[in-house]
Amino acid sequence: MASLFSSLLLSLCILSSPFLSNANAKSKLGFTADLIHRDSPKSPFYNSTETSSQRLRNAIHRSVSRVFHFTDISQKDASDNTPQIDLTSNSGEYLMNISLGTPPFPIMAIADTGSDLLWTQCKPCDDCYTQVDPLFDPKASSTYKDVSCSSSQCTALENQASCSTEDNTCSYSTSYGDRSYTKGNIAVDTLTLGSTDTRPVQLKNIIIGCGHNNAGTFNKKGSGIVGLGGGAVSLITQLGDSIDGKFSYCLVPLTSENDRTSKINFGTNAVVSGTGVVSTPLIAKSQETFYYLTLKSISVGSKQVQYPGSDSGSGEGNIIIDSGTTLTLLPTEFYSELEDAVASSIDAEKKQDPQTGLSLCYSATGDLKVPAITMHFDGADVMLKPSNCFVQVSEDLVCFAFRGSPSFSIYGNVAQMNFLVGYDTVSKTVSFKPTDCAKM
Repeated sequence: MASLFSSLLLSLCILSSPFLSNANAKSKLGFTADLIHRDSPKSPFYNSTETSSQRLRNAIHRSVSRVFHFTDISQKDASDNTPQIDLTSNSGEYLMNISLGTPPFPIMAIADTGSDLLWTQCKPCDDCYTQVDPLFDPKASSTYKDVSCSSSQCTALENQASCSTEDNTCSYSTSYGDRSYTKGNIAVDTLTLGSTDTRPVQLKNIIIGCGHNNAGTFNKKGSGIVGLGGGAVSLITQLGDSIDGKFSYCLVPLTSENDRTSKINFGTNAVVSGTGVVSTPLIAKSQETFYYLTLKSISVGSKQVQYPGSDSGSGEGNIIIDSGTTLTLLPTEFYSELEDAVASSIDAEKKQDPQTGLSLCYSATGDLKVPAITMHFDGADVMLKPSNCFVQVSEDLVCFAFRGSPSFSIYGNVAQMNFLVGYDTVSKTVSFKPTDCAKM
């Protein structure tokens, strides 16, 4: 699965699928929901025996594993330099709590802005991975319905869909970079989401994948995936006009002591406005799932490091913004130049941290003065705080939360924390506003 938004424990409220005629489609809603980090005490993945430093190290390792499954399809097709993501099945940093069917059946799933299809394990399970929670039984839902091969829901999945010649039902098959996979039926059913400020709403005829054959490295405490990408069958796209194509989120820093949850907003609640807002174009590419921005350069104090190709205009859509990746990943040579600029601005002795693989680290015992770092996106200068750039990986060590990558870039979630990040898929923009996310 691919790469905010990286995964969610989300309680939500919304409307209808654009694939079907639905009275709800005329409604316009605004609502806010909780995003719960997988290492939060509120998450089923939480391990009370781990220290905060261990959790951060684990998040970094997940980030690296997630990213190393990206491949550059320009190596296969010289006419298209769009990166293609092929991620581990247990990727993502947030969880989503939803309910499927009638009556509502609760499901815990990874929310992934780098994938589209919402799927869960279903009975009967021909070959399923071990799951703590009960499996969804489509026969127990009065609103569940398999879809036909000729339906718009089936054709929307394009190369992920296949057809049964026996009963004309639409099937799907999705595999991940770690050889995990899910296979099953494409169906529609009612999705129930709750919200922090309104009563739960039932969304009818939402496209789902009912997995009957799933195996690999899926976590037994999870029940599937909720796709929040930009593709045709993602939850965001299915909500469509009901949310005017808008959603936003505000990620609480991992070091927050007050146990406040992050927030995700939809529709009218998702508008990012006021003092300090900057916006940059959202770039459309052949891989519709991912959210692409254009990074021009990064400044370190008064020194500006140019992104490769930005001078010639060939770098449009050169970075993916993702909440499911912890670190910010940059092309190796560009990162090396950036690291040199950061290191030359810090008057302290470098330390080694072989456990995370991060190459620029310092002792955390002193008063580390770090330079001002600004991300220069197309039309938007995003000034980062020290907490967006450095993370404490142990009691006595802090490291630069950026890393080199062979051929692609990802703007990760550490750099996005304490910003209200708004996506407008209609106007094709992403906006940033400095915000104390714990107070939202």
